[in-house]
Amino acid sequence: MAGFRSLARQVRDPRCDLALRRYSLRKCLERFAPYGHRATWDHLCSRAGFGPEDRDPDPARLVAALDELEEARSVWLDYEVQFAQRRKKEKHDGLRRPGSVDDWHRLTWGGFGVAWCDDPKVHPREPLAEVLRRLIAALEREPGSTCPVCEGERLVWMYDLAHEPSSGPVCTECGIVVPRPVLTPEALAESRRGRLLVSA
Repeated sequence: MAGFRSLARQVRDPRCDLALRRYSLRKCLERFAPYGHRATWDHLCSRAGFGPEDRDPDPARLVAALDELEEARSVWLDYEVQFAQRRKKEKHDGLRRPGSVDDWHRLTWGGFGVAWCDDPKVHPREPLAEVLRRLIAALEREPGSTCPVCEGERLVWMYDLAHEPSSGPVCTECGIVVPRPVLTPEALAESRRGRLLVSA
């Protein structure tokens, strides 16, 4: 099975036919898809200027989509290195019990679904790398009461999500499932009340 870098080379290779280049970009999302596969694909297509079902996209647009994906992947891989170093130090210092960020991080190792968007058509508009920088910054500071990506204030608890955890607070503005560790207990409770209002 080809890795991300091998697939990226195929996307950029002008000797490959266009169908293979497009397919290789889609396969990259099996290795790294911050919003989930479908939502990340929709995001990349809209940002690069070709349709999700376009079978004959401009090769330059495919490469532009790949560039955005690679930049975001670099941001996330840097975070994972720092995360692993921190955990190693904590274990060395005797802190064996992981915290809530660690529990969340285990579900997103490798970058799949770190900013999960259950509705593939609703996702942040900003570049992926910027979204991940905002999310990482939120993970590294005290919990807050708004979405770390768009600062949206309306968070609604949703059930039966197509990703683990299967329920959680969803930002109604940018569509991400907000990681629980970045929210205060009060914000989490408020999002659950929002769920009840939506259901009524």
